Amino acid sequence: MYRLIKPIFFKFDPEKVHYFVVKRLKWFHEHFPLGSTILRGSFDVNIKGLEREVFGIKFKNPVGLAAGFDKNGEYIEALSDLGFGFIEVGTVTPLPQPGNDKPRMFRLEADSALINRMGFNNKGVDTLAERLRLLRSKNTDIVIGGNIGKNKSTPNEEATSDYVKCFDRLFDVVDYFVVNVSSPNTPGLRALQEKVPLMELLNTLQQRNNINGVSRPILLKIAPDLTNEQLDDIVEIVMGTKIAGVIATNTTVDRNGLYTPEKLKNEAGGLSGKPLTLRSTEVIRYLSVKSNKAFPIIGVGGIHSPQDAKDKLDAGASLVQLYTGFIYEGPGLIKAICKELVK
Repeated sequence: MYRLIKPIFFKFDPEKVHYFVVKRLKWFHEHFPLGSTILRGSFDVNIKGLEREVFGIKFKNPVGLAAGFDKNGEYIEALSDLGFGFIEVGTVTPLPQPGNDKPRMFRLEADSALINRMGFNNKGVDTLAERLRLLRSKNTDIVIGGNIGKNKSTPNEEATSDYVKCFDRLFDVVDYFVVNVSSPNTPGLRALQEKVPLMELLNTLQQRNNINGVSRPILLKIAPDLTNEQLDDIVEIVMGTKIAGVIATNTTVDRNGLYTPEKLKNEAGGLSGKPLTLRSTEVIRYLSVKSNKAFPIIGVGGIHSPQDAKDKLDAGASLVQLYTGFIYEGPGLIKAICKELVK
């Protein structure tokens, strides 16, 4: 069915279509319980052998939804009907912010890719925390990750305070945290990937994480554009700060090898989708080998088929996440990956 409706969706602005679809999916979930049950019956993955425990959390299957799709945690229950093993919300910032000017998302259909320069548009951490608190009151077993960032107006030398505010506010309502210092769409943010500021940031969060004997896994989301020397630093930083692991990778600023016309492919922003498939897998493999599998890795970037997911798991990932592949291939991709993994 998705193959029939996808050409219609792709005739419209991608950001507008995104909200059109998820809002109706949520409405369907809330107003038609039987329909929601049918959705779960069609897409949910109840296959033995897929469960796994990673950084102390039990996942019903290893296929998650990457951050950015549901920034404000508004559609978690509806999206979980589609079979995701976990859902990552955000990136969230302390204060609400509108993000960059529209249009800010572009389809590169010739490359099965997207370019986005959303700019951490979100309603702020207080709104997200209250929404997740309400969701948790329903005793749901959905595994939720909180992807945290800094406001655009916050200078880098004060960035740690923004991450701490988000961390403290979400601590009781998420299962794990992701520190996002790798988006190309907030000016200067990627400078926080440098060794000294990153060590300071992660050590500060770890100090907050050990208060009162309760902790949450903290992961670092990195860019695919890092050199091997920078990846060596990442391994050292992860092991030195004793955070739980890494998400590899975010979007890329590289535009080499694209089939898309020049004007469109040179839109500012981060590129995701099939052009990222090989590079993200290379980064996963490098980190896994260099660290001797010392920490878990969540693989994301260019997963458009079960084989793409398998390649990332074979390279050293413990879990995978979808975003652009989910948009291009449809919700059936989740179940297709899980079926392939149990063969």
